Amino acid sequence: MGGDRPVTVHVPASYDPNKPAPLLILLHGYTGSGAGIEQYFHVADAAERLGYVYAAPDGTVDAEGHPFWNATDACCNFHGSTVDDVAYLSSVISKIQGKLAIDPKRIAVAGHSNGGFMSYRMACERADLVSAVVSLAGETFADPADCRPSAPVSVAQVQGTADDVILYAGGGPLTDASKAYPGAEATAGTWASYDGCDTAASTLDEKLDLDAGVATGSDQADTTVQQWSGCDAGAAVELWTILRADHGPALTPAFTDAFMQFLADHPKP
Repeated sequence: MGGDRPVTVHVPASYDPNKPAPLLILLHGYTGSGAGIEQYFHVADAAERLGYVYAAPDGTVDAEGHPFWNATDACCNFHGSTVDDVAYLSSVISKIQGKLAIDPKRIAVAGHSNGGFMSYRMACERADLVSAVVSLAGETFADPADCRPSAPVSVAQVQGTADDVILYAGGGPLTDASKAYPGAEATAGTWASYDGCDTAASTLDEKLDLDAGVATGSDQADTTVQQWSGCDAGAAVELWTILRADHGPALTPAFTDAFMQFLADHPKP
């Protein structure tokens, strides 16, 4: 399914048409592919264990021959394409719902880089549909007023402090035609505002080792987790900061387990 951009839908062995399953849409980065993000995020085993149906569609190809998503004002429609990727992804979800029993309260989107930016656009424009997003090294809109979610969406922003492509503190513009993008902290804080969360975040005691390429001591973790509480409708906003990680961390199985569990733990009310 997927029209001129066909996509394979992965169905867990435990799927029961009488018990609607959660759905995950995975979005690749600029120049990437659906197959690539599926392998990078290592979702197959976790999706099987948690009972997730998932799909990893491809973006369209730009004038330089690079697959991309028409995501935010900052990334990554560099050649003025008019493609409507919100409509396309909404259609993919709708077609999957037409074929399989999908829980409408547990439809999530996760992506890397340009795919992370696109995840935020889906949350902004289809908050009626999307329950939660996880973005690795992709930010929300440059102008917070350009995003008006109609309902709370749970968010986990994940990023390395040594990212030199999409800077942790924000930067840009990426091209002359794009806007500067917000940083990881600003992205999470903006979504905490959208979701009606408390103003200040707290740092959790939880320890995560998400990047195999970052050396840590035996009693240390490479990732800190900040959480905003008091969000509307039981939503959650978290910032996972991977110390010294770059734009493409060597993701550990702990990353897959943590982000999939975050999605599973935060359905719509």
